[in-house]
Amino acid sequence: MKSITVTTLKQWINNKKDFQLIDTREPYEHEQFNIGGTLIPLGDITKHFHKIENEKPVVLYCRAGVRSQIAIQRLQEKFPFKNLINLTGGTEAWKKEFGI
Repeated sequence: MKSITVTTLKQWINNKKDFQLIDTREPYEHEQFNIGGTLIPLGDITKHFHKIENEKPVVLYCRAGVRSQIAIQRLQEKFPFKNLINLTGGTEAWKKEFGI
C-alpha cells in the first residue's frame, strides 16, 4: 500500500499539486478538526466510490491511519483503483508535526 507523510502532504498542499484528499472519519470528527478534503466515512466508502478520482493521486486519511488503510483495502478489493495513498499517522501525526 502506498503511503505519504504529513510533511509531504503539506508540501503538496502548499505547491497546489493536483490530488484529491478524502477524510474517512465520522462527521463529528471532521467537524472537530480536519485537514480538508471530502468526507466519506469508512462505512460508506464503497457506496461512494464514484466520488473518488482515478486519474490523479488520492490521499485518504483518518485519525491515526488505520481506517484509511482499511478504506483503501476495501476499495482496491472491489474496484481497479491504483492511485490510492494512505496518510501515515493521520490527523494525529498532522497535529504533532504542525503543533495544532
